[in-house]
Amino acid sequence: MRVDHELDAQGLLCPLPVLKARKRLLALAPGQVLRLLADDPAAVIDVPHFCTEAGHELLGSEVVSGRLRAYLIRKG
Repeated sequence: MRVDHELDAQGLLCPLPVLKARKRLLALAPGQVLRLLADDPAAVIDVPHFCTEAGHELLGSEVVSGRLRAYLIRKG
């Protein structure tokens, strides 16, 4: 899958990973994909909820290492 932008939100706690993702997505064109890296345990709940509420598509998430997860978000 093609990733257009990557955002490293490691070390940031709720709600900062989602707020930074929202800001980065504003600069993207519809259909572009953002890869968000986050290690905040709350991101597992916050990112899918944010995508649903904001009209973006969560393409998936995966554990990268330890608590670090990568979320693929397609801008709606």
